[in-house]
Amino acid sequence: MTTTLYPSFGILLVDDEPDWLYAMSITLERAGLTNIITCADSREALKMMTEHTVGVVLLDLTMPHLSGEELLERIAEEHPEVTVIIVSGLNQLETAVNCMRSGAFDYYVKTSEEGRIVKGVKRAVREKELQLENRELRNRFLYDRLEHPEAFDNIVTGDKGMRSIFQYVEAVALSSQPILVTGESGVGKELIVSALHRLSGRKGELVAVNVAGLDDTMVSDTLFGHVKGAYTGAGEARKGMIEQAADGTLFLDEIGDLSLSSQVKLLRLLQEGEYYPIGSDRPRRIRARVVVATHQDLAARQAAGQFRNDLYYRLRAHHLHVPPLRKRKEDIPLLLDHFLGLAAREFGKKKPTLPKELAVLLATYDFPGNVRELKAMVYDAVSLHQGGVLSMEAFVRAIGERPVQSAVEQPAEPSENPFFGVDRLPGFTEAIDLLVAEAVRRAEGNQSIAARLLGVSQPTLSKRLKQQRGE
Repeated sequence: MTTTLYPSFGILLVDDEPDWLYAMSITLERAGLTNIITCADSREALKMMTEHTVGVVLLDLTMPHLSGEELLERIAEEHPEVTVIIVSGLNQLETAVNCMRSGAFDYYVKTSEEGRIVKGVKRAVREKELQLENRELRNRFLYDRLEHPEAFDNIVTGDKGMRSIFQYVEAVALSSQPILVTGESGVGKELIVSALHRLSGRKGELVAVNVAGLDDTMVSDTLFGHVKGAYTGAGEARKGMIEQAADGTLFLDEIGDLSLSSQVKLLRLLQEGEYYPIGSDRPRRIRARVVVATHQDLAARQAAGQFRNDLYYRLRAHHLHVPPLRKRKEDIPLLLDHFLGLAAREFGKKKPTLPKELAVLLATYDFPGNVRELKAMVYDAVSLHQGGVLSMEAFVRAIGERPVQSAVEQPAEPSENPFFGVDRLPGFTEAIDLLVAEAVRRAEGNQSIAARLLGVSQPTLSKRLKQQRGE
């Protein structure tokens, strides 16, 4: 299987010592940095930088033909966007200062502990990734464009805020850092994660794990797997979800419900980039990008001591918040039409005609269950549909069973909103009473005609009228 290279840009090692090039390549690859390019002749370095997309250079100073200091100046002049780290066999303060003045990102002595050099390279890679992501974000927002709109085909929306989210998704899709997706239940966080995975270009799978309700042992076994004989009943080795998501995306849903002890395990995984299957003493590298989601307020849980501060800030490297449906009500007609088509095909029925009053009714409702709730309403109504105009009875019944949440909304245009200019929007009960009164008025008191106008049965209308009269 082809391994996804990380980072997306190359890390060029320039040194005239082949043994050092080989050893440092292995060290970096063990640390998860796999996009390594080596150059043993400093005269070839600039040519290689034009042939490959290079983001970071590790440069030796003492080399024949073209010294490291000369090459550093050439790189700063011809490739100012590239980050250069000096790795020299000499520990000379004056030389280090001159290199930093010439544009070097950092300076290390070859005899330094390898771990320090690796951390320095990772820091440079991270900074370079942030620069690229910020540039992508600026370009997308400046020109209001989407490079890959097809990645969001499964998300039905016309909302400008959602378009901004799509632009952010495109900008961070190649990042190796964790991505946090927040939003109320039913807003479509899973669809955003799917788009992230498609745009990442990763060759592995999207593997989803709902961690809500998993105890510490189950979290470890589910994520890390186990070796044969790790515990009683472990007759065979089992791959964990991390290994199944190799070179792909590991999606941890409901991360806000993770216990504190399991949060420690996740933090260690993200910090060290390695894990131990249960019963194994040999670490394995994580080769998946981690995306997490929650409907909970992690900042509030952090303040209450229920979520670790260090994990919270680690997960917030990139943050996507999907707004609730009540904040993008212009999407309701689009979603309604979309789900009507899906439901009609699934039930083998002709797509029904919508009663005009339905749009008014739905516009007054806050949808605490968001898009998922609207879908359930539509499927329920279509399942009972017999032909002609779609009955409103299923919608009225569903809304009547749920409380309305308060929300501050921007007024729509007068032509689109019958309540434009009204100081207080009616609740759903008032809206239904208004609809009933209007239908009875248009039918000139004929309940049979009024029921047809509303798309409900006459007994249902009679019952509602009795409730209004207090009978």
